[in-house]
Amino acid sequence: MDASDPRQFLTHLFQQALAAVDPGQLLARHLPPPPTGRTVVIGAGKAAARMAEAVEQHWQGPLSGLVVTRYGHGAPTRHIEVVEAGHPVPDEAGMRAATRMLELVRDLNEDDLVLCLVSGGGSALLSLPAPGITAEEKREITRQLLRSGAPIGEMNCVRRHLSAVKGGRLALACHPARVLTLVVSDVPGDDPAVVASGPTVPDGSSGADALAILGRYNIAVSAAARAVLADPALAAPRPDDPRLARNETIVIATAQAALDAAAAAARAAGYTPLVLSNSIEGEARDVAIVHAAIARQVREHGQPLPAPCVILSGGETSVTVRGQGRGGRNAEFLLALGIALRGLAGVHAIACDTDGIDGTEDNAGAILSPDTLARATAQGLKAAAMLADNDGYSLFAALGDLVVTGPTRTNVNDFRAIVITDA
Repeated sequence: MDASDPRQFLTHLFQQALAAVDPGQLLARHLPPPPTGRTVVIGAGKAAARMAEAVEQHWQGPLSGLVVTRYGHGAPTRHIEVVEAGHPVPDEAGMRAATRMLELVRDLNEDDLVLCLVSGGGSALLSLPAPGITAEEKREITRQLLRSGAPIGEMNCVRRHLSAVKGGRLALACHPARVLTLVVSDVPGDDPAVVASGPTVPDGSSGADALAILGRYNIAVSAAARAVLADPALAAPRPDDPRLARNETIVIATAQAALDAAAAAARAAGYTPLVLSNSIEGEARDVAIVHAAIARQVREHGQPLPAPCVILSGGETSVTVRGQGRGGRNAEFLLALGIALRGLAGVHAIACDTDGIDGTEDNAGAILSPDTLARATAQGLKAAAMLADNDGYSLFAALGDLVVTGPTRTNVNDFRAIVITDA
């Protein structure tokens, strides 16, 4: 890696961040001793197959189970079945997997252990509507939430209370077995009750909270769905439910760990790192404007630190979709960043989703250079118009500046690095 080459250096920082949150390298240290009874492995999320693979490599004793992951995110396993399903909109494969998972944990006893492997993406992948709600209605609500600009915590609150398995309901199905949940966190704040909508972790929110969120974003729901959300008898378990007293939850990978690894790599290359936050939310284009202002302050005034330096941040931005273009939140961030920087010399950036998929596209993200907009203009591309059309992917694809990793089989959300040189 040549740290004097900004593109190589940015790619290196992203690779170091990914290595630090690889569940295959982190999971073994958190495994308990085998129980006297059975061990059943269940789970859902973009990292679920990689986590299942790691369990098989390190588990001392018999086990069986089923995990569900996104199409293309599987991993080779022998004893734990891996099912691939739809994301971000649920499909029949995910619903069948959820039904089978409930069957697998039925009739366990207190000597048995359930290992639940949870990561981001599990909300869509482990989808089983609550009684009275159709699968199509839940899919339509998910689509509208994705387009509304709602933050992930609010989306997951709604999905949790429209589900037969989320919000701790899957843990209730495992009772009286002990449940150990291992979590790769993709949510700001790393609350395990929010990751994948907490299938084994109750959070204390209510159906009324979900209704308030739906109202905030003007999302219409049927009378049947409203009845489910308003019925106390259908509520998710509370955190103090005695049936969950033996259960334990451990977060094994976080956005902070990814940022710390990138910061260490930056120091090793002679750059001073500045970690802004691991939990930035908000519209991607608005977050970009703030990052651009900080980069300009560094470049022009040496504040809050002098160049050469690296500005790092994580979290999960959102995009209110108004156009018809292609692009995820990281491409949107970078396009807005480029417009705000206006070709500022010495400023290069990368923004990627750590799962390897930016939105629904085939790239993890992209790289921005001081000459990005000039090269785009030379090709007849109008950056401002493409941003208005939510078409960041198309601009970076035309310039050959996409970052394509394929599925990484981990997921701690967005990774952003802005390198500011002193040249």
